[in-house]
Amino acid sequence: MIIKSLELADFRNYETLKINFSSGTNILYGDNAQGKTNILEAIYVCATTKSHKGSKDKEIIRFGKEEAHIRTILEKDDAEYRVDMHLRKNRSKGIALDGQKIKRASDLIGKLNIVFFSPEDLSIIKNGPSERRRFMDMELCQLDQIYLNSLSKYNKLVIERNKVLKDLFDHPENTVLLDVQDKQLCEYGSVIIKTRAKFIKDLSEIISPIHEKLTGKKELLSVYYEPNVEAQEFEKKLSQSRKKDIYAKQTTVGPHKDDFSFMVKKLSDEESDAVDIRKYGSQGQQRTASLSLKLSEIELVKRFKKENPVLLLDDVLSELDSSRQNYLLSTIGDIQTIITCTGLDEFVNNRFEIDKLFRITEGTVSSEN
Repeated sequence: MIIKSLELADFRNYETLKINFSSGTNILYGDNAQGKTNILEAIYVCATTKSHKGSKDKEIIRFGKEEAHIRTILEKDDAEYRVDMHLRKNRSKGIALDGQKIKRASDLIGKLNIVFFSPEDLSIIKNGPSERRRFMDMELCQLDQIYLNSLSKYNKLVIERNKVLKDLFDHPENTVLLDVQDKQLCEYGSVIIKTRAKFIKDLSEIISPIHEKLTGKKELLSVYYEPNVEAQEFEKKLSQSRKKDIYAKQTTVGPHKDDFSFMVKKLSDEESDAVDIRKYGSQGQQRTASLSLKLSEIELVKRFKKENPVLLLDDVLSELDSSRQNYLLSTIGDIQTIITCTGLDEFVNNRFEIDKLFRITEGTVSSEN
């Protein structure tokens, strides 16, 4: 899968834009605050229906405008696909695939598989559990439609259940609603827990050799799933927590509380214990593990979707030392990559091949090769 072209209208700081990408390495360079990241954000929205920044649709639309449009032309197995997205300030977005309207945004996810890597991702290890769950959900939603549907329904149920819990003092008769909701929560939540358990197992197998190479065979990294509750125990635990939930006015048990850990063991010392680097790792260890995690995403898509993802690198090279830059760039291979940066020194120094070069200046894009 590759992105052939991107068109924008009234998106962020772009009044209009048409850009044709190479199937290899594309560099978008220019000073800060010129619109480089906005191009990656538009691609991300077309792949996931959401902004990687968590921005609402009305915040993405160009200032003073009521609507924005995104169009991407994709190519897979010599066939072309067109994704059109219509963002509106006061209404839900409209999405069409090859001119046919898509009723549910979730039907688009997985059509274009992307791996997005920004400087913020280098902190995923040390940040809170919600960041790690977001990574896990983002990847699984692209790979597994059943998981995507289960997660969507589960999240809506948690919101609805929390509302019932908050209103229960004034409406005690709504207790019967909790019984219905709990049954549904267990149904969808069990799918989420079981899928996550397998995902983390697969991820650990993929990430270990990547991390070992990144550290010069000095460290072994393993990833472990930390479910808030096991699937077979969910119904019982949810029932037992009913009084606590009513008091707290929120659902305190379930996969929306999950986490996963990163355990590092020094290969030079066989007797040493593995260390949880979320809590006890150095900043260097955490950043290296984060890089290993993002590189693992590429392999996950290759393994489970039997195709290459599109790699989006948002000013990430400036955050890495030369050895990690070299490793990252050497792993790209035949993957279509779109990279933003402020200068070209990283690529000149690494003698890295650039297939297409674009300069971004105040919302305008000019091709330089």
